[in-house]
Amino acid sequence: MKKSLIYTLVVSVLFTTISCSKYLDQIPDNILTAEEIWKSKSRTENFLANIYAALPNEHQQRFVNTTNSGPWIAASDEAKYTWDFNYANNMNSSVWANTNGQVAHYWREYYRAIRNATYFMQNAQKTDPAEIDAVIITRYIAEARALRAYYYFQLIRIYGPVIILGDQLLDFEADLSTLKLPRNSFDECVNFIVSEFDKAYTDLPVKPTDARESGRMTKGIVKAYKAETLLLAASPLFNGNTQYASLKNADGKQLISQSNDANKWKIAADAHREFINEFVPTVYDLFVQPNANAFMQAYLSTRNAVTQDWNPEWIFARSMSPNNMEYDRTPKHVGFIGATQGGGANGVTQTMVDAYFTANGRSITDPNSGYVSAGFSSFQAPFDVQARNTFNQWVGREPRFYVGVTYNRSYWLFQQGSSTQVITIMEYNGNSGRVQSLSDVTPTGYIVRKNTVGNGNNRGALLLRLANIYLNYAEALNESEPGNADILKYVNLIRKRAGIPEYGSAELEAPTGQAAVREAIRKERRIELAFESVRYFDTRRWKIAEQTNSGEFYGMNLQASGDAFYTRTLLEVRKFLPRDYLWPIPNNEVLKNELLVQNTGW
Repeated sequence: MKKSLIYTLVVSVLFTTISCSKYLDQIPDNILTAEEIWKSKSRTENFLANIYAALPNEHQQRFVNTTNSGPWIAASDEAKYTWDFNYANNMNSSVWANTNGQVAHYWREYYRAIRNATYFMQNAQKTDPAEIDAVIITRYIAEARALRAYYYFQLIRIYGPVIILGDQLLDFEADLSTLKLPRNSFDECVNFIVSEFDKAYTDLPVKPTDARESGRMTKGIVKAYKAETLLLAASPLFNGNTQYASLKNADGKQLISQSNDANKWKIAADAHREFINEFVPTVYDLFVQPNANAFMQAYLSTRNAVTQDWNPEWIFARSMSPNNMEYDRTPKHVGFIGATQGGGANGVTQTMVDAYFTANGRSITDPNSGYVSAGFSSFQAPFDVQARNTFNQWVGREPRFYVGVTYNRSYWLFQQGSSTQVITIMEYNGNSGRVQSLSDVTPTGYIVRKNTVGNGNNRGALLLRLANIYLNYAEALNESEPGNADILKYVNLIRKRAGIPEYGSAELEAPTGQAAVREAIRKERRIELAFESVRYFDTRRWKIAEQTNSGEFYGMNLQASGDAFYTRTLLEVRKFLPRDYLWPIPNNEVLKNELLVQNTGW
C-alpha cells in the first residue's frame, strides 16, 4: 500500500466502553496520512476502536443494516414487525433480491472491517514506543485478529463460503485482474477462522483489565466463537448438503462438502467442552437472581440474564449501543404518561407463544401439561402486583413465557410513576389497539417483552452468553456421542435456572433415543434463546426453515374487542424457498468479478 494513501478514521461514538471509554468518544476531525496514524497513542487506539465499531448492534433491528443490525428476529418464526419497511417482511414473503442494498450491506461493511483489521495488524507495531508499550501493541494486534475472524464468521453464516483474504491487502491501484478472486470452500473458511481465533487467544487477557474495558476481545470470547464456528461447520446446512452440489467455482472446485463428516460434531463438542473446562465457573457462570420464591427467582434470573450489562453469563456484547428496540417493544398505551408509551410493533407470533412450556416443563401438546386453550382464570403473573382475569392459554406457563411475551390485559412492566395502573389492552378499541394507530400497533396481538428495561438509553447489545454454549455443547454431543450423560446435564442446568422440572427427575421423564433428545434440545434452545437473534440461524443450519418459516402464521383477532379478540386468527402466509437458506452474493460484486459465483437459486 502506498504511503501516500490517505485514510479517514471514522470512529463511532455509538459505544463508549470498548477499550475504556476515554478513547471511543474521540472522533478525529482531520485526515491523516498513513505515517501519521502511528505517531500517537490516541490515533492508534482510535483505529482499533473503528474496527470494533463494525460489531452488530441488534438493538436496532427496526432499521435493518443500521450499525450492522440484522433482520434476524422478525425474519424467524418468532416474531413479526408491523412496519412494512422492515426488511424481514420482504424475506418472509421471499420477495428479496440480490440487487437489494440490504443484501450488499454486510458483505461491504464486514469486508471493510476485515481490511481495516489486517492493515492494523500489519502496521500497529509502528506506533511510537514512547506512546504505547510493545506488550500493549501485541494485545491490540491480537484483538484486531480476533475481530477479523469474528467478521469472517458473520459473513459465512450469512452468505456461506466467502473469499478469504488472509493477510493480503489488495492494492486498489493495481490491475483489475489482480483483484478478482474466487470463493474459498466453506471448510477452508472455517479452518482459517478457527486458526485465527487460536492465534489471537495467545496474546489476549482472560478478562478485561477493568470493567471499563468490557466488550474487548478476551481469551474466553475467541474460544467461544471458535466453538460456535465449528458447530456451524458440523450442521446439516454445510455438512454434506447435496442441495449445494452445483455450488462450484468456475474451475469446478466444490464450495460445500457433499459428504457428511460425523467427526465434525465431535470436533465441535470438544471445543465447547474445552471452553467450559477453562472458563466455567471462574470467568463465566449462569446468572441467578436470588429470591425466596422459586418461581420468582426463575423469572428474575431469566429476565435479568439478558438485561443486566456484563453479568457473569455474558461472554460477548457490543458495549453502550443505541437502542430503538425499547420503543418497538413498549406498547402504545394511549392515555398514559409519555414514559410508558411506545410503538409496540415488534409482535410475537402465535407459533412462538405456543412453543413455551407450561409450568411443569411440558409442551402444550403433552396431555400431562395442564394446558387449557379456552376460557379465563384469575391469575397473578410474576411481573404483576395482583391477580387478573387472564386468558387460560397464558395461565400456568413457565417463567420464561412471562419474560418473553406481553399479552392482552397484562400489567406493564414499567409503570414509570403513573397515577393509575398501566394495563396493555391490544383489543381493537384498547389503549394499544388498532383504533389508536395502524402503524404503532402489534401485528399479532402479542408484543415481545424480553430485553426491555424501561428506557432506550445506550446499553450492552448482547451477542453471546453462556446459555448458548451449554446448549451448543449438548447438541454437538448428542450428534457425536448420543447417550453421554453431559447432554442432559447441560440442558438441565438451563431448565433448573428456568424454574421447570429437569429431565429425568421425579416430575419429568427423560427423552429416550437420539432423535427425541435432539428435539428436546431444539425446544430448549428455542425458548431459552428466544428473541436473541439465534432462532433465525438455527432453523437454517438445521435445514428445517422450509417447514418452520413457510405457511400460515396466526395471532389474535386484531379487529375485535372483548372475547372475540381471543380468536385464533390467520395473519399471513409466509413463503420460504430453498434459495433462502443463504443470502445471495450482492449482484454488483458478481458482475465485477466473474470468478465470484452466485449462491444456488439466486
